[in-house]
Amino acid sequence: MKKKWTKTVLIHGTLVIACFIIAAPLLFALVGSTHTRGEASSYPPKISFGSAGFENYETARKSGLGKMMWNTFFVALSATLLKTVIALFAALALVYFQFRFKNLIFFFILITLMFPIPVRVVALYDLVQKLKMGNTYLALILPFIASATGTFLFRQHFMSIPSSFVDAARIDGAGPIKFLIKILIPMSLNAIGALALILFIYMWNEYLWPLIVITSKDKQLVQLGLKMLMQDVAGEQVWGVAMAGAVITILPPLFLFILLQRQFTRGFALTSGK
Repeated sequence: MKKKWTKTVLIHGTLVIACFIIAAPLLFALVGSTHTRGEASSYPPKISFGSAGFENYETARKSGLGKMMWNTFFVALSATLLKTVIALFAALALVYFQFRFKNLIFFFILITLMFPIPVRVVALYDLVQKLKMGNTYLALILPFIASATGTFLFRQHFMSIPSSFVDAARIDGAGPIKFLIKILIPMSLNAIGALALILFIYMWNEYLWPLIVITSKDKQLVQLGLKMLMQDVAGEQVWGVAMAGAVITILPPLFLFILLQRQFTRGFALTSGK
């Protein structure tokens, strides 16, 4: 019994330490968001809550961060919905339709994973400017509506669905769209939830592309807003206000993660999700 109790204590102690290490950046931001400029630059560093919590959050709110959060939410939600729909249709075609060069097309889809936005940013910016979409929400959404990751995830999931469902749908006279809506989507809710969470957080954290393509502050996204919060009118870094802005901007993706946590874990598990 003593050996078993010692083992349990060691396991739980290790897990507690690991959770604290993972949560340390968030705890640091939460504590730092209450510090004044002097407290943030003091030595040794102040690890307790400061005296400027309300002022820092109020400054962050008045800086236009709320507007940028709405912009980011609109862009991230739009891109996530379009990505998910396109990935569903692409996976449907790759699994249930027969056409020439199907495997080759899927191979090229996977190849696009090797070319992220920073690699193709120059060509993409030139294309956006030629289409007269610079400094618009379309320029932020359209380059992200195709997802090789989503196509791969849905393709693998669809391939695990028994073929008896396909045969039953054909006997009932269901077409491809009806088969997708009535059968595949209800059976893929966990995978859809997991992918939606990943895509939304990816778009929420996007920094480079909005920095390049958006020139007006009223259309800018939240990650650029956090960069602006780090400097006041004198050009000095205000870490307390920046940390307050970071705490505010982390709330929407954190809430979404809590909401879709079950779908996220089940979506990548080797189970049917029952």
